Amino acid sequence: MKTVSASLTLSFALMAMTVAGCSNENSNGPETAGPPNTMDSHDDHAGHAHPSEGPHHGDLIELGNEEYHAEILHDDDAGTVTIYVLNGAATEQVSIDATEVTINAKHDGKPEQFTLTASPDTNDPQGKSSRFVSNNEELAHHLDEEGADPRLVLTINGKSYRGTISHDHDHEGHDH
Repeated sequence: MKTVSASLTLSFALMAMTVAGCSNENSNGPETAGPPNTMDSHDDHAGHAHPSEGPHHGDLIELGNEEYHAEILHDDDAGTVTIYVLNGAATEQVSIDATEVTINAKHDGKPEQFTLTASPDTNDPQGKSSRFVSNNEELAHHLDEEGADPRLVLTINGKSYRGTISHDHDHEGHDH
């Protein structure tokens, strides 16, 4: 009886170690790891780097699950806002079929909508644009207002994307 009991105890101990070993292997996997930092890290995550600003030194907007990015530049003095549509790595412009994109923002607690029209860049193919511009001074000023909660809305290849616009208020070293 002691032999059977010892064998069962040994079997259960081995099974417990095997299960513990398997669960330890999974604990380092992507299910328990936190999401990678997508905007401010200069480290290489999963084979691609995430710049902290766009190629034109503007703030980045994530679109989808990093399928695309947009870059926003605004010049308070000129009253202009420019959006560049970028690839998933936020390194190159992507031309899209849209003739306009929209920024939704709040002003004094009321929603407002602003349209930026296509202004094709020199490398954009005919009928497409990677750059969208607004000369609406009101939009340029609303982007910095507390509680404006601005969001970019656009369609790329038939799929709608929304991205939160956050502005870095540390203006040292760059113009809008």
